Amino acid sequence: MNIEEFRDYCLSLKGVTEKMPFQKANTDYERNILVFSIGDKWFCFVNVDVFDFCNLKSAPDISTALQAKYEAVRPGYHMNHRHWISVCFNRDMPDSQIFELVRDAYLRVLSSLPKREQAKYL
Repeated sequence: MNIEEFRDYCLSLKGVTEKMPFQKANTDYERNILVFSIGDKWFCFVNVDVFDFCNLKSAPDISTALQAKYEAVRPGYHMNHRHWISVCFNRDMPDSQIFELVRDAYLRVLSSLPKREQAKYL
């Protein structure tokens, strides 16, 4: 998988927007973080230049099971380890599974939005 495929998939989900919110950060790595959100809530982010892993919103029980099963999954980098996971690309997790986790993260955040806002995206 590459950044274009990953970005295209994220943007294919209804109502998803992207932004690079850290333009004033001190490092190139932080400035190159691309965030995907639904409403104003993040569900995924990735570094567009390095493209080594993505951070995804996740349920604690799913997170624990995935970390036990895949070397590619670990607690969310710089995020709440209970509700976020980091998924490394080109490791032992198939791309199709990563896309499923992106969709799950999207749906998880969508369901947390107020009902009126959810209706815009359904």
